[in-house]
Amino acid sequence: MKAVILAGGLGQRLKPFTEVIPKPLLPVGEKAVLEIQIERFKMYGFNEIYLATNYKSDYIENFFGNGSRYGVKLEVSKENIPLGTAGPILLLKKKLDEPFIVMNGDILSLIDFSKIYNLALNSNSDLTLAIKKEITPYHFGNIFFDGDFVTGIEEKPDLVTHILAGIYVMKPAIFSLFPENEYFGMDQLIKKMLQSNKKIVKYEMDEYWLDIGRPDDYEKAQKGYDQHFSAEKNNL
Repeated sequence: MKAVILAGGLGQRLKPFTEVIPKPLLPVGEKAVLEIQIERFKMYGFNEIYLATNYKSDYIENFFGNGSRYGVKLEVSKENIPLGTAGPILLLKKKLDEPFIVMNGDILSLIDFSKIYNLALNSNSDLTLAIKKEITPYHFGNIFFDGDFVTGIEEKPDLVTHILAGIYVMKPAIFSLFPENEYFGMDQLIKKMLQSNKKIVKYEMDEYWLDIGRPDDYEKAQKGYDQHFSAEKNNL
């Protein structure tokens, strides 16, 4: 089975950490972020992995080689111009000839890849996306009113949203929607499918998930490594 990890981000929000090391190679616990992702893909049977790179691509290629020490076949793809979050996948079109998983290279998650993959295989959609419920505490009471008169109060309600988790399953037919050699983001792909009335399937995950986008998130990843990933070492 095949997987693509999007590892071409510049890591602007994580400077100064990323001035020397590309974001996907930042250490978390005993390993780099990409190592954790690759090992989890291997755990679920994904043994052909493509790293879509741009910034400091040579660092990543030299670090991983052909993937043999992880028990997978690994190949690094490099974009010559910025292609966004979806565009780099098109460079791998000839090799992605079966349903495949795509994952952002700055995410740590315990998602069960087999569940979202099997859901996608059994759907009639070319795109299945993982979503995650986020509950944000709200620190003010919410007042309801009619004209000048108060009709109710809700004390400090939680804000509940569902966010895009940066994990997708795609089928090869989706490539017909990708423009050649153009910047093309995942948001543009989703909007294009919706405008064309093409079905998109969602998979709501409840496992641990963290986007390492800001310095405080990176600190959370360090603190959570032992709890969420270290215990799995013997199973990888």
